[in-house]
Amino acid sequence: MSQSDKYPAESGRRRFVKGVVGGAALAGVGAAGSATVNSLTTAGGVGGGQTVAMTIAHTGGPAPRGLPQIPVQVNDDGFIEGIWPETDTIEEEGMEVEVAQEELGGRTYSGAWFQYCGIESQENVDPNHESDNIFRASPGTYDWQDELYDDGDQIHIDDFDDYDTWGNGIGQDGVGKPATVTWRSEDADTDLNAVVIRSTQIEEAAAEDEWLEASTDEGFMAYLNVCTHFCCIPGYKELEESARYNAEDGAYCVCHQSTYDPFTLEEALFVARPRPD
Repeated sequence: MSQSDKYPAESGRRRFVKGVVGGAALAGVGAAGSATVNSLTTAGGVGGGQTVAMTIAHTGGPAPRGLPQIPVQVNDDGFIEGIWPETDTIEEEGMEVEVAQEELGGRTYSGAWFQYCGIESQENVDPNHESDNIFRASPGTYDWQDELYDDGDQIHIDDFDDYDTWGNGIGQDGVGKPATVTWRSEDADTDLNAVVIRSTQIEEAAAEDEWLEASTDEGFMAYLNVCTHFCCIPGYKELEESARYNAEDGAYCVCHQSTYDPFTLEEALFVARPRPD
């Protein structure tokens, strides 16, 4: 099977290189999932329930779905920031609750995308948590990042100038230049770990796709770096071992060998856990 035929039209997956390939396939939970929604959105919590998120594709291992994408933009000063949805008040089971959601690129982008693995209890995903949303460096993974940034420094577009040639001996050079970061965490007790990647594949595809145009910027994309299996932290182009699982140019979770492709987006249907009351 050729690379262009890897995902047939009905799969609903989107390859950055090819743009949109098909419609609205859903992954992560079947029809039985809807039966659990009401029990997860009662007085014990708010803002959970059946959720459709855009994720980087899950390509192998026991994880139930991909990692949620974080829409990004480059601000006027050249710093890379994640887009957080606008806060809205909705009625849920007869109660008014605040949720973070907005229309973006023809989709409903929601803070519920990140409500799993206990993250729903963190203050960073509260709709009203105050943050400038700029990604901040979390060094220790890539030599280039360790040389330029201290922990907590804001990451800047100028430091990604070699994104079309960068390599670290894992997989191919020029696939995409990454940075490990935290998001919405500068005044929080617990970090939200994420990965930012700049890639020509993203840049080219954004010109042909409404969602990518709205959720990426100048070749930058990002995702929440928390494995959907047992909540471990995967690595993008980090370990030689990843080649054994065909993930040398993707994200690889060493805990149980789940793998993800940052250059393929797919819709995932799952039951978001409610935030504490």
